[in-house]
Amino acid sequence: MTRKNFLETTLASVGAAAMSRGGTMPGGAELYPVPPLARKNDAKRSLNTAENERLFRYMVEQGIKHVVYAGNALVYHMRLAEYTELIEWLSSLTEKASIIPAVGPSYGRAMDEAAIARKGRFDSLLVLPSTSDPRDAAGLEAGLREIANTAGIPLSLYIKEESNFGSDKEAGLDAIGRLVDSKVCIAIKYAVVRKNPAEDPYLHSLLKRVDASRVVSGIGERPAVVHLRDFKLAGFTTGSGVIAPKLSLRLLESCMRGDYAAAEQARQAFLPLEDLRDTWGAPAVLHHAVALAGIAETGPLQPFLSPLAAGRLEQIKPAARALYEKNAA
Repeated sequence: MTRKNFLETTLASVGAAAMSRGGTMPGGAELYPVPPLARKNDAKRSLNTAENERLFRYMVEQGIKHVVYAGNALVYHMRLAEYTELIEWLSSLTEKASIIPAVGPSYGRAMDEAAIARKGRFDSLLVLPSTSDPRDAAGLEAGLREIANTAGIPLSLYIKEESNFGSDKEAGLDAIGRLVDSKVCIAIKYAVVRKNPAEDPYLHSLLKRVDASRVVSGIGERPAVVHLRDFKLAGFTTGSGVIAPKLSLRLLESCMRGDYAAAEQARQAFLPLEDLRDTWGAPAVLHHAVALAGIAETGPLQPFLSPLAAGRLEQIKPAARALYEKNAA
């Protein structure tokens, strides 16, 4: 597929698919839960399709329209054969929700995974962020264009650190702007952690190059109200919202109405579990929390992570259950 054909045909079909599924929030803002992947207690820690479908149904039945399988699913560490299995399963769900699988973070791995994901019916692929590996803005831009062309669908970019697009921050932001302008990138998950999310010069610089309608707050409920109110971002991703989808949607809807007091009240319900995720590791805590809340049996964690100690699970359980019960209230 040539670049011209990619831009002319694929992006049009993506838009049509998204419109046919509906579910856009007032003002176009959206919620993007990022669930863990359940695994069996066998020698290979095989994907547990039954429990993964149980968790997926739980989210969709409560109004979720978009699901991202990325960091919390530990796609970073999946074998290609297992990734193929994941894509085949996710492809069976695209009539029920818009699915965004992750690829990467390395160029070679992303290219291999993009070729696999091309067989599915996905609106976009989320490219996991590069961190300590050798890279620069121009090289990343060239590689991302090739990954999108291999996948046949546009990309979503994940900014977790200011250096994700190389040591030259301005060059990196310029590259991101060009990728969005050329429609190789259709969305950005912005997840740079700040002590005060209202004070973020790097995000301001990004929004000079990319319209806020293309940028999603990517750190869960903690900064979501500030990001939606002050920066007008187009929704947010959520880990803990996997446990409380209705409550997370309530936060989003309140922001869209301009009722920030109600949004803040909803946000507060997530903080006890979010505090534990920040302390002991976001993917590991969420993996256990989904099981401890009684939503799905998530099974063992995938290496390079290890299971959390019993004492920590004893602290996670009441926080997970409290959030689950607030969601049901």
